[in-house]
Formats: sequence, structure tokens, C-alpha cells
Amino acid sequence: MLWTCSRAALGLGAAVLVAGCGARAAELLPSDAASVLANHTIDAPDPSRTGPFEVGYLTYGSGEDRNREAFRDSVVIRTESVDASKFVSLGSSARERNRFWGFPPSRVPLNARVWYPEGEGPFPLVLVVHGNHNMRDYSDPGYDYLGELLASRGFILASVDMNFINGGIRGENDARGWLLLKHLEAWRAFNEDEGTPFHGRVDMSRIALMGHSRGGEAVAHAAAFNRLERYPDDGNVTFDFDFDIRSVVAIAPVDGQYAPADRLQPVENVNYMVFHGSHDGDVSGFMGIRQYQRVRFTDGQPWLKALVYVYRANHGQWNTVWGSHDRGPRSGRSLDLDALMPAEEQRQFARVYITAFLEATLKGKRDYLPLFRDHRVAGDWLPPTMYVTRVRDHTFRPLATFEEDVDLTGSEVAGLRLQGDSLSTWREGRLQLRTANSPTEGSSQYNHAVWLGWNNRIAGEDTTDTGPPASYTLTLPDGLAADWRLDDASVLQFELMPTGTVPRPRAAPKTDADSTAADEPAAAPPARAERNEEADKPPVDLSIEVEDARGVRASVPLSRYGPLRRPLPIAILRRADLERERYGSLHELVFQTFTIPLADLVAVEPRLDLGRLAAVRFRFDCAFAGEVIVDDIGFARPDPAFLRAPVPVADAQGAGGTERGRR
Repeated sequence: MLWTCSRAALGLGAAVLVAGCGARAAELLPSDAASVLANHTIDAPDPSRTGPFEVGYLTYGSGEDRNREAFRDSVVIRTESVDASKFVSLGSSARERNRFWGFPPSRVPLNARVWYPEGEGPFPLVLVVHGNHNMRDYSDPGYDYLGELLASRGFILASVDMNFINGGIRGENDARGWLLLKHLEAWRAFNEDEGTPFHGRVDMSRIALMGHSRGGEAVAHAAAFNRLERYPDDGNVTFDFDFDIRSVVAIAPVDGQYAPADRLQPVENVNYMVFHGSHDGDVSGFMGIRQYQRVRFTDGQPWLKALVYVYRANHGQWNTVWGSHDRGPRSGRSLDLDALMPAEEQRQFARVYITAFLEATLKGKRDYLPLFRDHRVAGDWLPPTMYVTRVRDHTFRPLATFEEDVDLTGSEVAGLRLQGDSLSTWREGRLQLRTANSPTEGSSQYNHAVWLGWNNRIAGEDTTDTGPPASYTLTLPDGLAADWRLDDASVLQFELMPTGTVPRPRAAPKTDADSTAADEPAAAPPARAERNEEADKPPVDLSIEVEDARGVRASVPLSRYGPLRRPLPIAILRRADLERERYGSLHELVFQTFTIPLADLVAVEPRLDLGRLAAVRFRFDCAFAGEVIVDDIGFARPDPAFLRAPVPVADAQGAGGTERGRR
């Protein structure tokens, strides 16, 4: 039995570009939030609401800070300095910087602001670290909104001061990561020392690290260094950390500014979340995609990774000190600040996702897991903008990742076959970041995927004639479904995004007359993809079909399981000519994860035998033409709580509202 395609496919076209050197680069895409966020099905307390604990506040540090009273006269706990000279090189600015701060890299302080719950505990510990900024415009106070909220909900949050390695130095993100681990050593001592306010109140078995910008790269380095015995760049520097870091959060991170042993940093066996704004005027490409893809789960423990792309969010508004001017106080002349979402809404997103992630991964609050499967379950919590989300847990087993070779028909699973039928586009390739032509940032996502394009219409005078729907099929080897224990607790999971390409209609099929009439004009060339800038592109939707060994089939429309949008247009700069010159693309290629419970397919066709599943098929029968990029197709068996909240199904036809005011 087959379901018909949803008539609520979200087919948002590209925004209209405005020509002219002095004009704004683009209009904002009308928001689908009025439809996508119209429902709320998750049954859990709002994670952005203040919790039951009274909040205390203090600072710890050197007690000798030359510039900052908070780390001089006001410290409650005095800490010893540490030698960071192996990790930080100040270069030609050393004399000026040492004069300003009053210490060299060999004597850097351990300073932090702490928000904590008034109670006996023990409480999970969260460290957050800022990124690079003007070193005299201190960044560590800018996460107070997270400190107040998390402390009220039973977490200790320390906002770590690393302003002394901010400014014009480079390659210091290893120092930021190492310093976080030195702070954890200090917290272990606080917890053990009867003379500190935190004696016995810190749960050192439940630790999270959060970082913003360069700090977002640094938390990955800290998680890796935590399990190493020696510093990768100098084996004479020994490590002996081994803390119970369970969760890592990266906010608009950079990636690869420090590469240990000339390799991008791998991270294993931690819960990981990254988010980034489309209108980030500093880290203008979603660099965190790369780190997200490098996170691996190898020890069989229950780990989770999540990614969120937030339309109209910028770089600085995650920090209350930094604000909207991502390139300095005068950058309002060049940045399109009018396009940004309100600062409080941007931080509301952070409150919701960070708190829910920490509640789920540090406290085991499983009721929050559906938020990471499908953000549409939380319409009452989220600000009215558009989100693209990815998720993966430790149970995922891939059928095809498109990384293994150049064979379009095979995968890393022995015996599995990939086959396209009537496709206009069928190719594999590497994904790029939108900063592809930037000379200062790596442009590759270091990820390959498959491009699938189709046009079911037949070329000719009557272009409404259609042929059989195009399809892309994964034929499973015999016995795989049984070996992988596929059943109604399993899910089919993959990454997919539509593109802005609409292929041409298919060539008309040849007839006997065509084959014998040599003097007739040649048939139309095979359909090929071309860029279509028209605003009336067909909505994007398709069917996901499975088939068992007996030929029993069941299908569901993909639009039921997440928004299907063409790439969201980005205009960071006010001038269209500079935007095109500076960036390789006016959009970022960000996958949406689609999670389809196999139980839903059994509900469509009860005769379906999941233990003998023989094929998974992408059927392009809901829209006459389009193109999608697909990656990481596989099965998982997630925590049942992951699927607990019903998937909202809203009719997006005629959804009103724009980005500037749904509520």
C-alpha cells in the first residue's frame, strides 16, 4: 500500500536579488514559521524557563588582575597561574601585551565568573569560553543569560576568562582548549577542598564544555586532549587529565585554525551539539559542519550529536557583550544589520537548545530528545524563524555514505546496490562551504554526497505529458535486515536537501519510426540539469518507499518528516556586488536529517515484513521536477523517547507571515 504525496510540500524559491552597488544584497526569504512551528507536541517543561533553585554568583581568579576588579578584589577563591608558553606565541606584540596584562604566557591566570545553584548538590559542571574579540572589550560577562538560567535549573556554570589571548594572535586555539582542562583541574580541587564554597557540591562525573567562535573550536580540542597522554605538537609536554567530559556545545565555531599534527581534530565518544546563524558576519561559513561530521561514536555507549542552522542569526548576539556588529563597531556600514533576528530571540533559541541538550545528556531528561529529532515538536518554545537540523546517535548504521570510491552503484556495505531510473542528474561529489572563494578559510565540507535530479515531464509541444516517476533505489543484500534486527523499533534515517536546480523535461522516448528514419532530425538531447531562476519552481516533495523480499511495498511522503526547503538565501553585506565577490555562494548547503520510523511504514501496509526488507527507494512522484542532494542513508534504533512526541503535520499551503513578525 502506498501513501499519496503531501500537498503541503514546502517549495520556497530563491529570494529576488537586488542589483546595484549601493543596494541591499537580497530580500529576506518569506518565513514558513507560521506553518512549520504551528504546533507543539513535546511533553516536557519549557527548558528556557527559570528553574527551582536560587542562584548564587562569585568569581575566582588570580586576585592580582591589573585591569579587572572582578578578578582582583572580588575573587572568592584564589587560583594559581599556569604556564601556557608552549601553546601561545605572542610574536611581535609580546611587549605591548605583557605590559597591558601584567604577565607573560608563562604566568596566565585561571579566572572565571560562576553562577551556581544554592543547594547541597552535587551539580553538573559546565564551562563556557568566549572566542576572539577586542582584548580590552572583555567577553566573559556575555554569557550571563545562560549562567542565570542554568544555575536556576541545577547546573554550575563558569564563564572562563581568556581575554588575555584575544586580539591579533593566531594559532592559539590549542591553548584555549588546554586552559579549559586546567580550569577543570582547579574545579576538582575546589570540590575536594573543605575551605571552598564548592566542597562536595560539584559532580565531576557530569561535565560539559561550551565554546563560542574560536572557543567553539577549542572545546573540541579540549575533549580530544582530555584523552591524550602527550601534546601532539610536542611530545615532551605530558597530559594527565581524563575528566568525565560528557557533552560539548559549539556556538558558531571556527574549524582548523589549529590542526594538531596537521590534521583536523577528531572527537570521539562525547555528546556534541553545534549551531550557527545564516547571517554570521564573522565566521561567514558554517565551519562547524565539519567538526560535526568528524564526531564518532565507537564505544557502544549512548551518545548523541545534533546540529542546528538558524536563519537570520548572526555571530555576536550569542554573547551580550558582542552584539550585532560582527566586524567591529563600524561594521554597520557594511553589514546588513536590518536582516538580523532580534538579539533576545536569538538568545532565546540558545536557552532552549542548550538547556534541553544539557538536561538530556547530563541529567538523563529523555523527554527532551524529540527536540533534536524534529524541531517542529517545539513550536511554542522557538523564536519564529527557520531552522535546518541534523541529528545522529550511536545506533546509526550506514547503508551508503558516498565516501568510499567513485562507483555510483556500490557502497561500503558488501552486496548493496545503488540504482537510478529516469534520473536527469545522478552524480556524486564533494560539498563546499559558501566561503568557497575565500582565501583565508578552508572551503571544503570534507564530505561527499549524491546529487539526484529529475523531470518527469516529456519534452514536446505538450509539456504536461509525463513519464514514469524517476527513482533511486538501494537494493539490500540478502539477510541484512535480519542481521541488523530491523523491526518496528528501527528508523530509516538520511540527510537530504533540495537545490535550486530544475532539470529540463525528458527527451521523448524513441519509436520504431525514429530508428528507421535516418533523415529525420535527431531526438532531443538527454535531459540535463540547468539553473532555473524563475520564481514559480515546483514545490519539492518525494516519496520514501520500502519493499520486502515478497514485493510488498509501503511509502510515505517525505514532507511529513521535516521541512523541504531550497537553500536559504544569505545576504550578510549591504552591497550585492561585494557579497558575490567575497563569497562563493549566496547560500549554505546544510542537510536536514529525516527520521522515518519503520513502524509508520508498517502502519501503511501491515503485510510489510521488516525482517526481510529488500529495498529502500526514493520515488520522485510528488513534484514533477527538482533536484536533491542525499547523504548518509542508513538505519538506527534510537532511544524510544527520541520518537515519543508525535510529528506535527501542518498544511503549509498559503502559510502566511514573514520573518519580521509571526507572533
